[in-house]
Amino acid sequence: MRILITGAAGFIGSHLCDRFLSEGHSVIGMDNLITGNTRNIAHLAGNPNFHFIKQDVTNYLYVDGPLDVVMNFASPASPIDYLKFPIQTLKVGSLGTHNTLGLAKAKGARYFLASTSEVYGDPLVHPQREDYAGNVDSIGPRGVYDEAKRFSEAMVMAYHRFHGLDTRIVRIFNTYGPRMRLDDGRVVPNFIGQALRGEPLTVYGDGAQTRSFQYVSDLVEGVYRLLMTDFHEPVNIGTQLELSIADFARLVNELTGNTAGIVYKSNDRIKGDPQTRRPDSTRARTVLDWEPVVGLNEGLAKTIEYFRSTI
Repeated sequence: MRILITGAAGFIGSHLCDRFLSEGHSVIGMDNLITGNTRNIAHLAGNPNFHFIKQDVTNYLYVDGPLDVVMNFASPASPIDYLKFPIQTLKVGSLGTHNTLGLAKAKGARYFLASTSEVYGDPLVHPQREDYAGNVDSIGPRGVYDEAKRFSEAMVMAYHRFHGLDTRIVRIFNTYGPRMRLDDGRVVPNFIGQALRGEPLTVYGDGAQTRSFQYVSDLVEGVYRLLMTDFHEPVNIGTQLELSIADFARLVNELTGNTAGIVYKSNDRIKGDPQTRRPDSTRARTVLDWEPVVGLNEGLAKTIEYFRSTI
């Protein structure tokens, strides 16, 4: 297949480029590099099956030749980024989604949207199933990302129902691994960076809030399987292993040998920060026959080694 991947120079997008190229497909990577970095795809330079276009998907899109698949992974995805670029985040979720959908329709291509567990907001249902409508704050500081992705999903389903476009939607839960930015503000690079510098790990609030962390290769496998199905409703991709942020901090210190401990900033809980996060993965298991296979210790060891080489 000939596949367009937007957000190709980002953390997840670059791993998707690797996977589809390894399967023998031709990949066109697109990114405006607002949060992505070409070093994530530098190893693909010279690959005859890969071509990179620096482009903002909120502007008019043109891709020469046929396309079989359009995969839209373009968006700031960490709080520090979408709070820094709130307007761009809203535009990429609205105009960018509209433009990439229009391109897929014009090319007769299958369309794949990267959505997020953030569409559930600070959930009142646990674990989160795909039919849960969420508990969201449209005007809160995180609303620029949450609502952009909710709008994206609505637009994708509208194109599917009205135009008959062949679409897929994945809701991505907390994912980590090599090629994350050390300064992207998410808890995994934050903790690992502090630990490798011998600093105490900073936990906001009391550390009781929970997350479910999956390694990037497990996510990529789920995305690949979903693309190859004919299933059109959203699918959660995430691990069932849920642990508190405090426990996660202790694990990072243990794996890095950091003895500086943990500092709790109990009065600095981030506004809108979800207190629980774990997917109901029934749909992924039944529709995709998918289960995560990389254990947390194994995945963290690989990620720590990556960051150790970049610090």
